[in-house]
Amino acid sequence: MTTAPSFVYFDNAATTPLDPEVLEAMLPFLTQHYGNPSSLHGPGRQVRAAIENARKTVAHLIGAAPAEISFTSGGTEADNYAIFGSVRTLGLKRAITSLLEHHAVLHPLQALAKAGELELHYLRHNEQGTFDLAHLEELLAAGPRALVSLMQANNEIGNLNDIAAIGEICARHEAIFHTDTVQTMAHYRHDVQQLKPHFLVGSAHKFHGPKGVGFIYTRSGVQVGPLIHGGSQERNVRSGTENVAGIVGLAKAFEISIRDLAAHRAHVQGLKDRFIGKLREEIADVQFNGLSELADKSLYTVLSVSLPPSAISEMLLFNLDISKVAASGGSACTSGAQTGSHVLEALGADSDRPTVRFSMSKMNTEAEVDYAVAALAKLYQPVAVQG
Repeated sequence: MTTAPSFVYFDNAATTPLDPEVLEAMLPFLTQHYGNPSSLHGPGRQVRAAIENARKTVAHLIGAAPAEISFTSGGTEADNYAIFGSVRTLGLKRAITSLLEHHAVLHPLQALAKAGELELHYLRHNEQGTFDLAHLEELLAAGPRALVSLMQANNEIGNLNDIAAIGEICARHEAIFHTDTVQTMAHYRHDVQQLKPHFLVGSAHKFHGPKGVGFIYTRSGVQVGPLIHGGSQERNVRSGTENVAGIVGLAKAFEISIRDLAAHRAHVQGLKDRFIGKLREEIADVQFNGLSELADKSLYTVLSVSLPPSAISEMLLFNLDISKVAASGGSACTSGAQTGSHVLEALGADSDRPTVRFSMSKMNTEAEVDYAVAALAKLYQPVAVQG
């Protein structure tokens, strides 16, 4: 084995390292250009211009109009804005989602349902997490106009969903379609003119931008009330002084990601393929959750690994951390104070098999893949499987 690095980072689905080009673009707005963008004086107007240029960049990259882009504190706020706005401003009383969604979607929908503000339905899926779109048709046909909130790609198991097909179904039933695109934004190309969502979202720190800033696309003609009140910022959509440096960084990170998309996708898919091959060589009975191992059906950035039961299952991530490998994981159950994965539970995954999610970025290397697999194998193989 090679000399241990300071740390091998494979938790990019949680957050990515800041791109040096992005930091360079942000620095002037942290040091020199400090005006409030709502002020009418020169320093304020200069900062306002930077925000509007960033808005134009984001809009251009997804085929939208600048007026359809609003900046937020991240993907969670953007999802909440779409959900609460659709229910409380548009008056929708039914919603359709899935048990595989991120909590940024599930929790607000469940809170609204618990408060009696909407009737909530869950879309069927199979044991690999593939949605039953015929069931979506049935649900939409069975009642009044609904909000449909279904993610483009799952953050835990990596499954890609056909949001173009979902959008067409929603259009036939005049449903409002919100899709959580946090894991796919800037990793795939989006054209809202073809996809036709009413809402989609992005979060800068998922594509080598800064934390604490995101955006939401809201289709022209859809008007929903603000989630945060107290000012007229973001065209009365989102009150509060804008995170100027963050917004500039988001736009720059998005621009870089699309500029280099083909090369970075090929590189990261190569890392994922190497992970799969090495894991199969080193660990017996390794499996992959959902559609994670299928290149054409899952995020190229995410690999969800299901390992055989063993005495080290509960301490696996801790021991990887000791071995200087950063990853995430979970199980289908709740053990002690640690909450299990609601996604794996919904898939009916074996609760005795531990899961490790390795998520990659353009900054990872083949040597890091080899080190991570060797570290996992060293921890895992000497431990006898419990019979």
